[in-house]
Amino acid sequence: MRKALGIACIIVLVAVSFLAGRWHQKTHLDGTSSAQAGRKVLYYVDPMNPGFRSDKPGVAPCGMPLEAVYAGGSTDPSRMPPGTVNVTTEQQQLIGVKVATVEKSSWSHTIRVVGRVVPDETRIYRINSASDGWVKTVLPVTVGSLVRKDEMIATFYSPEFFPAIKAYLYALRQLDRFEASGTETQGQIDLTNANIDSYRISLLNLGMSEHQIEEMKSTRQGVDNIEIRAPGAGFITARNISIGQRFERGAELYRIADLSRVWVLADVFENESEYFQPGITARVILPDKRREFLAKVSMSLPQFDPASRTMKVRLEVDNPGFFLRPDMFVDVDLPVALPSTISVPVDAVRYSGLKTTVFIDRGHGFFEPREVETGWRFGNRVEIVRGLMPGERIVVSGNFLIDSESRMRSAAEGIRGVAQKDPVCGMDVDEVDARAAGRVSDYDGRKYFFCSDACKRQFDKDPGHVLKKSPAMGRPGTITAMKTSPALDAGVQQDPVCGMKVERDQAEAAGRTSAYRGKNYYFCSDACKEKFAKDPGRYASKQEETHLVNHAAGGGSND
Repeated sequence: MRKALGIACIIVLVAVSFLAGRWHQKTHLDGTSSAQAGRKVLYYVDPMNPGFRSDKPGVAPCGMPLEAVYAGGSTDPSRMPPGTVNVTTEQQQLIGVKVATVEKSSWSHTIRVVGRVVPDETRIYRINSASDGWVKTVLPVTVGSLVRKDEMIATFYSPEFFPAIKAYLYALRQLDRFEASGTETQGQIDLTNANIDSYRISLLNLGMSEHQIEEMKSTRQGVDNIEIRAPGAGFITARNISIGQRFERGAELYRIADLSRVWVLADVFENESEYFQPGITARVILPDKRREFLAKVSMSLPQFDPASRTMKVRLEVDNPGFFLRPDMFVDVDLPVALPSTISVPVDAVRYSGLKTTVFIDRGHGFFEPREVETGWRFGNRVEIVRGLMPGERIVVSGNFLIDSESRMRSAAEGIRGVAQKDPVCGMDVDEVDARAAGRVSDYDGRKYFFCSDACKRQFDKDPGHVLKKSPAMGRPGTITAMKTSPALDAGVQQDPVCGMKVERDQAEAAGRTSAYRGKNYYFCSDACKEKFAKDPGRYASKQEETHLVNHAAGGGSND
């Protein structure tokens, strides 16, 4: 008894659920119908092939239900380029679609790159030993110490100096004797002065400073230890000696860098290096100390760094107060003023391999994919060289899902063929529309189609010049053939109603063929055959027109 009661409850529950579902479905359909009752249905389209239209609802050749197109709420999708998608207002809000108007205006941007401070190579002094010796004294100056010019920093002993010192002093004393006696000729005095200069140069080459040589000249006394003096003012960056150390000829004893003027090596990407022209002024910023310095780009050629894939641009900076130290990292700012051009947000552009696409708002929720050519890219803006005109509205946010839907739609519409390209502006052009409007020109044995009369007039003025610069016609200087629908082989025909490819053998076996004016036509379904039978003249002329278009564009024709 209890088991039978449980089964009865389950049956009642299932029945109630079924009735509730039917009531909800009826309510939803009634609401939809009432919302659309005031709108006139223009026609029905295949959701996977917008080129297929029907006057009555039903099932599309792809097997999906036909979708209604209402008056005042949509645009004819068959007249739009391949890949155009329709997104309702609710869907746009859900995926965050934002639309902006394209404008042409000037643009300014500040390029900020990272730089590293290095000493000016022309202001580095290396003190190397010109003879063997031993270090006698070292003054308390270490790496980082600031020294003045001719300041003594160490002394050393070397027996190689003694012959040169004695010869120098002997020549000086001989000159003194000549001047005291007054009996020597002018030639003897000149020879003695030449000997003094020669011995002086020998001492300089051995490593004695000018200061010590002048001291011996004034005192006429020799020295045992040779002084090491700073050749210029700067900071000691290397110290390689200590008291009692023995060194050999050529050893580096000290290195001194003058930091009153330094270099900054900025890492600049290749596409930005063209703006760092020699002589241009930039700003060098120490972020932590909030100090700025003016720098000039040097005349030296930028070096390419294969590790970081950047160009090393050298800037010269005055360094008062020595705030810039070697190996510091700084920010380099270069203001760039760009001419008036069309630029859009980076998020508005979709990159897919060799194609760069933006989506145009065609109204009523339709978005057309359009291939564009880009130029510079700074921050969140990118230049559009070709493909857009001021005043058009484009999607600047939420275009990821639109792009995905467009690619699927383009794949489904592949049977419609490839749209022609306007050689002037690069936009997609419906070939049939262009022919109907007379926007066709012949040049060099080929036909070209245009989106507007203005583009046609511009092309007719100088076709060769337009084709040379047109991105739609191939690389500069090359004229490529217009793209057309691929010709069907002998075993494949085209359904004159929906445009789909049909295997001739399969259509004949299924009885889906019709003869009209001495020509056989083949169909993918019985529905297409019935529609053809109602008005064969309409569909036959449509197919004939397609063949003529393909033949004129170089695609050939077939029976």
